[in-house]
Amino acid sequence: MRLIFPPSPERDGLLPGPGRDLAAAGRLTPARAAEPGVAGLIDAIAGIYRYPASDGPWVRANMVQSADGAVAVDGRSGGLSGPADRLVFSVLRSLADVIVVGGSTARAERYGRIRRHEVWPSLRTGRDPVPPIAVLSRRVDLEPDGRLLAGWPAATGDRGPARTIVLTTGDAPADRLAAAQAVAEVVVAGRHEITAKAAVSALAALGHRRILLEGGPGLLGQFIAEDLIDELCLTISPLLEGGRAGRISAAPGSGSENGPHRPASTATGLALAALLEDDGFLLARYLRQTG
Repeated sequence: MRLIFPPSPERDGLLPGPGRDLAAAGRLTPARAAEPGVAGLIDAIAGIYRYPASDGPWVRANMVQSADGAVAVDGRSGGLSGPADRLVFSVLRSLADVIVVGGSTARAERYGRIRRHEVWPSLRTGRDPVPPIAVLSRRVDLEPDGRLLAGWPAATGDRGPARTIVLTTGDAPADRLAAAQAVAEVVVAGRHEITAKAAVSALAALGHRRILLEGGPGLLGQFIAEDLIDELCLTISPLLEGGRAGRISAAPGSGSENGPHRPASTATGLALAALLEDDGFLLARYLRQTG
């Protein structure tokens, strides 16, 4: 893995330790944190993606797409990923206070509560061992006994302290609401819909200011439309999907499970803050342009 932009103090731009040949090293996980060179690599990546100082909430979106713009292969984003993307994915999760997903993405990508061995302990100092998942679902279309709400089976030995947060509306059926409240932290964030602004405000009220948005496209489109994206982390996979899948964002519309159509805002300008490369994968960090 090498840092292309900004220019590295090292002439070749290579990151330390296993980052010099990440593809050959395979997937680095927090279970390997004590191995020689790994801590230096994690510190270097965390430094590149460190949240800036901010008086209010900071919304970071993390997405992956193919070289021809597809957001998924066969309906899931995992087919676009690689060792470098998975490593940065784990670092971004470790840096975040909360991870936000839409209900459709939670179901399609089979989300579960985050376990301790999935995050880097050195990046969680002074905070809970794992960040919670916050899922937006207007009618709580979630399985109360599934691993996202109820947690992982006891046999894993690691349920973790982070209960899932469900952001929903007053339209949610009473029986689903009651079932979710028994196993998760439920917040009614709107009467008929959940706006991105309401979601951010609700999470900030719970003490979560460093917000990581993982999608899907409809949810990202909603946050873009409400002009609430401060940062985009985008991995471009060296793969051509063929045009069957959609883009990383989709304009809010009547098909959204979080609410009705609303007009899109003006385009948000972005500035490149960092660019990494590994085995053909490009990992870009963009910040909202100011001034």
